[in-house]
Amino acid sequence: MGVFSAFVLFAMIWAMVMLIMLQVKVTTQGDLGYRDHGTQASAPETVGLKRRLLIATLIALPLWGLLVWLILSGLIGIDNLPRLNPDAPAG
Repeated sequence: MGVFSAFVLFAMIWAMVMLIMLQVKVTTQGDLGYRDHGTQASAPETVGLKRRLLIATLIALPLWGLLVWLILSGLIGIDNLPRLNPDAPAG
């Protein structure tokens, strides 16, 4: 695995974790019973983006490390995918 491949893998993992983190512990304006003019009731009261970025990064790093280790050790790879490798054993 090259450096760029490792970076792309981290970016993909981080993006998926971040999309999940954006949905966790959201307090909307509708939950609090008021709404700012020009916004929907489902708009978040506070985003807490810095905290969410940090948590997403802290979750993505060990997941990325595990996947890099699995790929570099040879336990998983492109040869294990039967649709991409017709010579791979079935099952």
